[in-house]
Amino acid sequence: MVHTDVKKLGRIRDGGGWWAHGRGSAQSVAARSAARVGYDYLHVCVDDHSRLAYAEVLPDETGATCAGFITRAGIFMAGYGITIERVMSDNAFAYRHTAAYARAVAALSPAARRKFIRPRCPWQNGKAERFNQTANNEWARAQVFASSHARTTALATWLHEYNHHRPHASLGGLPPVSRVTNVPRCDS
Repeated sequence: MVHTDVKKLGRIRDGGGWWAHGRGSAQSVAARSAARVGYDYLHVCVDDHSRLAYAEVLPDETGATCAGFITRAGIFMAGYGITIERVMSDNAFAYRHTAAYARAVAALSPAARRKFIRPRCPWQNGKAERFNQTANNEWARAQVFASSHARTTALATWLHEYNHHRPHASLGGLPPVSRVTNVPRCDS
């Protein structure tokens, strides 16, 4: 079983936003009167047993985008020997009501099916929620980024560290990759 979720991240203006320059800076004051820059969406998929995670920053959270994401997440997990049989998510419209997402989950494996948490019970999808918190603290806000593109580019390195090297208390101080049977070659 994998846990999936989407976390909204405010886009960063080129040159850095208030986080880089401070709320009272000239850049921050000018940005208040400028057009809003919108959001990036961090799509996450976390394996229930190993805590192995796959994530992408995508431009929206529509059904087609979520379907493409879960397909790529399935390919990533298969590379580690993980067959997805259940996909747990919240009750977001894209997960519950779009045919493209339902088809993408069904295509993951012959037994694959969707599983939804009870409304207003995010702890039931706790592994994805905890990953979102860790990603926010250790990647998205761990340093000052000059742009959204720079933050997105840093995700791959951080995700590799998370999966292959970062100790997890729930895994006895071992990284997620220690609990999978088929580990792709890792040079670092």
